[in-house]
Amino acid sequence: MQTDHIHTLKAILGPTNTGKTHYAIERMLAHSSGMIGLPLRLLAREVYDKVVAIKGANQAALITGEERIWPEKARYLICTVEAMPVGEPVEFLAIDEVQLAEHADRGHIFTDRLLHARGKSETLLLGSDTIRPILHALDLKVEATPRERFSELKYTGPVTLTKLPKRSAVIAFNSEQVYAIAEVLRRQKGGAAVIMGALSPRTRNAQVELYQSGEVDYLVATDAIGMGLNLDLDHIAFAALSKFDGRKHRALKPAHMAQIAGRAGRFRQLGTFGETANIPAFDSEMVSRIENNTFQPIEILQWRNSNLDFSSLDALMQSLSRPSGNVILRQHSSALDEWILRRLVLRADIQDQMRNEADIRRLWDICRLPDFRKAGHEGHYEIIESLCDHLLDPQARLSDQAIENRLKRLSQPVHDIASLQEKLAAIRTWTYVAYRDDWLENPQVWRERTRELEDHLSDALHKSLTSRFVDRRTTALLAGLKKDQHFIADIMPSGEVSVEGHRLGQLKGLVFEPDSNARTLEGKALRGAAQSVLLPILSERLNAICVADDSLFTLTEDMKIVFQGHPIARWQKGKDWPSPIVHLIGSEQIPAAMKEPARARLQNWTENYIQARLPTHKRLLDKSETDPLSAPARGLVYRLLETGAAIDLRQQGASGRIEAEQREALKKLGVRAGRVSAYIPDALKPASQKLIVDLRTLFDQAEPYPAAPPGAGSFPRAADWSDAYLQINGYLRFGKRAIRADLAERLAWDIANRRKQAEKPTFSLPPELASLVSCPASEFPDVLKGFGLIPTERDAETGQPLFWRIPRRSKPAHSASMRRQNKNPDKADPSQPNVKTRPVDPQTSRPNKSGPKKPHNTNSPNAYSPFAALADIWPSPISSPSKKRIKPNHKRTKPSAKPAGPATPSHATKNTDRIGQSAPSAHKHKQVAKPGQKPDGD
Repeated sequence: MQTDHIHTLKAILGPTNTGKTHYAIERMLAHSSGMIGLPLRLLAREVYDKVVAIKGANQAALITGEERIWPEKARYLICTVEAMPVGEPVEFLAIDEVQLAEHADRGHIFTDRLLHARGKSETLLLGSDTIRPILHALDLKVEATPRERFSELKYTGPVTLTKLPKRSAVIAFNSEQVYAIAEVLRRQKGGAAVIMGALSPRTRNAQVELYQSGEVDYLVATDAIGMGLNLDLDHIAFAALSKFDGRKHRALKPAHMAQIAGRAGRFRQLGTFGETANIPAFDSEMVSRIENNTFQPIEILQWRNSNLDFSSLDALMQSLSRPSGNVILRQHSSALDEWILRRLVLRADIQDQMRNEADIRRLWDICRLPDFRKAGHEGHYEIIESLCDHLLDPQARLSDQAIENRLKRLSQPVHDIASLQEKLAAIRTWTYVAYRDDWLENPQVWRERTRELEDHLSDALHKSLTSRFVDRRTTALLAGLKKDQHFIADIMPSGEVSVEGHRLGQLKGLVFEPDSNARTLEGKALRGAAQSVLLPILSERLNAICVADDSLFTLTEDMKIVFQGHPIARWQKGKDWPSPIVHLIGSEQIPAAMKEPARARLQNWTENYIQARLPTHKRLLDKSETDPLSAPARGLVYRLLETGAAIDLRQQGASGRIEAEQREALKKLGVRAGRVSAYIPDALKPASQKLIVDLRTLFDQAEPYPAAPPGAGSFPRAADWSDAYLQINGYLRFGKRAIRADLAERLAWDIANRRKQAEKPTFSLPPELASLVSCPASEFPDVLKGFGLIPTERDAETGQPLFWRIPRRSKPAHSASMRRQNKNPDKADPSQPNVKTRPVDPQTSRPNKSGPKKPHNTNSPNAYSPFAALADIWPSPISSPSKKRIKPNHKRTKPSAKPAGPATPSHATKNTDRIGQSAPSAHKHKQVAKPGQKPDGD
């Protein structure tokens, strides 16, 4: 809107706090009409409110990308630089922060306004002194007037967040850091207001008022406050020295930092700046430049041709790419709108629709939709492409239903700050669309709707920000702390504690839980006031615990005792794992002597609780009960108490077997000693199993031990389940499965009976036996191998074992030698080095031709076999396949000179018909278990 009647073109240049914007507003209002372009929508709203206050609402217009208040008789237009209606004739025109003409993304817009936007009588260019040389280089015939700062700006060095002076602003450059700093200030200082460029004007103004009113003394902001926002700040603390510019992180320039730091010290008041949050200290050169406002001048301005040719797509592209012809004006090639246009015209369907200048202008208008959501090139392209599908025809309009559907999604209630900000960014897009008369069916209706929705979201965001980052209770109480006044404290029946009407926390059980925002700020006076009412209440609760019935206490998963809905005590490690000690939770304010009766009451409840679930363990801990037992039986008891519920007896040698009368004594104490295991039956109940696991974990002070599936007869054993874990739970390892000890005994007894009934070394075991131990039939063979049995014949089709046998027990070398010498005294001892022997393979009972005899392998399945002792009295299927076993004669008879079977070895003289156990010697004639008769171990 350049004219031949320009009266003056002035540049008012200088640092912040020089009154440049205030001067421009005064000059504008002195003319009959005027326009001012500002860098931020927030600042435009602030200036608009000032003009309205002076001239009235009908005299002022607010024009931004997503907000347009333009009364018919408005004489003063307050705009964002991008939204300036440069074709509108006005007497006065001003452009604020003209140094932004070097900005990578927005600079070409400022450059265009600087070169072409003029008032008929007066034009003012406001900005930093760094642009002075380039204004002269462009030969704009501008009269540059320097301005000095009203107040001094001084560097004061680093300071921690907790020691920031009042009326300070902390500067960060992303929302995550802003929120983190605001959270610290809430806890340490009572709260902070938050200002970011992404906030709506309504939210920003509410947050500014929170700070300006003195309700909070701290502000956390992005560099948005560097652009003309007038705040009563004394100190600026930088929490970062770099920012992400949309493509990469870059260090802040000294001029940019001075623009921000200069917000401290309004008018004649001294302003200070420094660092916080452990960032590196400013170097001396940086400090000097900021304090003295001396910076490198701007040498290049961003530029793009604004005289575009819409006669064809190619003509538009060429006009956008046209160079300036001036080395000072750099061609801007990365603008978002131009990038989207070049991508859209690659679509053949769009090229086909570009028939005339109106079509091409329409396409360019859609491409220029601002990226309010900050979604990046790809994200913004998606919404532009969607609009093109509906609006590319100049006569097309978005339907009311289409807008309604979009606003309905945005109006869904949310409360978290991030979601509210996302919705506000999205509604700005549709507010912008609503101000395009040629895009909607009823634009006026949707302008009102989008404004209402933005106001609603803005209020919700302000409420969420204040709720999260301002502790109004503490800030109110801090004033009283300064006066050292006596606080009146109170406690509600629900446990809520308040001081001077402000809630401080809640008493739960014996624990006072201050609100998370009151721990450091309430101070000694507040804590003392709260404790003064807590002492009698806690005493009453301790007395209630002492007289409470056992049924009123419960135990949690983490071994805490609950009373009246709240944990009041926890178990801690005692002298042994079944005997934890009780420790009260909370009540630190109460003397130990007053708490001891309640602790003793809970200790008594704990002992009763464990006694009811683990009666046998308590009995076994009593020495008067276990002293009459034999040494092996006492050793077994010790091992059971050490493991928890069961121990594995498959490796138990004959010397460690328990005599029948000792088994009966153990049975009376609640212990079963069988063929494969010794176990405590009442410890195998699900509740008891879980209690044992928890108590062992507590006593060992280890990570939680794994617990068996409740009530499982068996379960697949995971790789991390050791034998110790299994036995704590009352299970033993059989192949890849863990089997409960009592069921393992039952199966061992059934196997022994079936072997006796077969009356031969091999015998069958039907798959139905798997149900005894809750085992799938497919895994049952592996379980039997875990018992030490060896399959001898398999089904030709399925490969499943049909018959099993008990392996021979490996004999000590000296015993075998003794037997051979007794039979053939003239033969040399085969154990001597010069005698070659052919060992027997323990898996097949066949001679092993692979090499010399190896020591007995205790890791083989035979080593764990409860039936291995039978091999000593059972004829070998290789040496005596035709001999049948003679049933034992239970009547007292004289030994035959020639026994029907093989001679009993000297080390196996005891009756082993009780499989896997040492029975009394033959002359005592202990009655053996018969098929169908349950063994003592069960």
